[in-house]
Amino acid sequence: MRDGVFIGGGGPDYGEGQALALKYANRHGLIAGATGTGKTVTLQILAEGFSAAGVPVVLSDVKGDLSGLAKAGTATHKLHGPFTDRAATIGFDDFSYAAFPVTFWDLFGEQGHSVRTTVSEMGPLLLSRLLELTEAQEGILNIAFRLADEEGLPLLDLKDLQALLVWTGENRDRLLLRYGNISVASIGAIQRRLLVLENQGGAGFFGEPALVLADLMRMGPDGRGAVNIIAADRLMTAPGLYATFLLWLLSELFEELPEVGDPDKPRLVFFFDEAHLLFDDAPKVLIDKVEQVARLIRSKGVGVFFITQSPADVPEDILGQLGNRIQHALRAFTARDRKNLRLAAETYRENPRFSTEEAIREVGVGEAVTSMLQKKGVPGIVERTLIRPPSSQLGPITQAERAAILAQSDLAGKYDAAVDRISAYEMLAKRAEAAAQEAEQAEAKAQDLAPAFREFNAARRYSGTRIARSSARRTGKGSSFGEAMTKMVVKELTGTTGRRLVRGILGGLFKGR
Repeated sequence: MRDGVFIGGGGPDYGEGQALALKYANRHGLIAGATGTGKTVTLQILAEGFSAAGVPVVLSDVKGDLSGLAKAGTATHKLHGPFTDRAATIGFDDFSYAAFPVTFWDLFGEQGHSVRTTVSEMGPLLLSRLLELTEAQEGILNIAFRLADEEGLPLLDLKDLQALLVWTGENRDRLLLRYGNISVASIGAIQRRLLVLENQGGAGFFGEPALVLADLMRMGPDGRGAVNIIAADRLMTAPGLYATFLLWLLSELFEELPEVGDPDKPRLVFFFDEAHLLFDDAPKVLIDKVEQVARLIRSKGVGVFFITQSPADVPEDILGQLGNRIQHALRAFTARDRKNLRLAAETYRENPRFSTEEAIREVGVGEAVTSMLQKKGVPGIVERTLIRPPSSQLGPITQAERAAILAQSDLAGKYDAAVDRISAYEMLAKRAEAAAQEAEQAEAKAQDLAPAFREFNAARRYSGTRIARSSARRTGKGSSFGEAMTKMVVKELTGTTGRRLVRGILGGLFKGR
């Protein structure tokens, strides 16, 4: 479809064919459903549809299955055979098998081009979320970022941040009046969290060359949009890093892209799989940030689709902004499941032909309850939909096929090797080295002057003693005794007792008047 992405439908038990209108794709969407109900295939056919319409997409491959987008499906494949009949059932007349222009990415640089950003671009808010810092620790991290700006210290990788935290701790007394108390214990806690992040492999994510967002928005030579697949199977072992990375990417798109209003089709579509990881135990300030980005990024021409097991995983304020919805089956085994099922059904525009709640519970694998935005952005009536078959391969490609695609990529070599230029770590190390040399020179100078000072002080003591003794011998006994008495009286008068005596005399004189 030229003006939309065909999703499915048709057949005797289903409503009319459902399509996602391209002009409303930047109003965001939701793909929900229990494990094994077909969410991955739905994500795959949406990525195909957007790419065919000339819209680049970014998606995370949690299970490795989505790498199949790079290879055309075949009718002889054991998973594709039934899809040929399904295409005929739903009236998908122009169905054909095809591969799509895929670019592989990987935060660890193993299964795709390396993805990096700098510590300063990540910022203290997202970094605090990633490190799971307390409010007090987050405050110290904000101080460190401010000091980096004031001192002209670029924060590129983790060792830059670690060195800056050490410097902050060493200079905490000087910074006390300006920024308040800087706890050494809190700095130590941050350093330990950074060590955990390093052990999880997150150190490779921070550094240069940093990802250029334009490389995610490329078009193939045939006019199809690039399908950017981020390997997330290993990344899922560090869910905090996964969620923070995707939120950072979304925030960067929001910051860098210009306003475009309501375009005929989005400039980019972003799929956030396992979306519950973003919101689990997230502080309110972070959820507010996600809500703000989701609300405003549509004016930048970016659509965001959240993929999760239940709509209840997404906060209500954000859920209300997801206009296009594909709901696979929800299982209601517990009271909480039944409540979530009822709430999910209530978010749809009712269809008088069937009960939405029952439909969500009863749809099978590869089926869904759908509602797409229609004219003027009005939600469409909910329909039971048979999802169309994918044109690309179902399931992953081989490692050899992935390696061949990476070798032929026009981005090959651009991000593979890390660059370690002079930044905060090197600059602070140079300062420390200069200070150490200065201290060493001062110590050496003091050692050179020490014998001369000892001789000078010894000479002063010896000369003073000799003068005092010789002077006493040259004067007579009376003179010496008189001088001694005079000194004693003067000393006594200048002392505490003398001052009291003088005050007493003067006080008596004034009183006598």
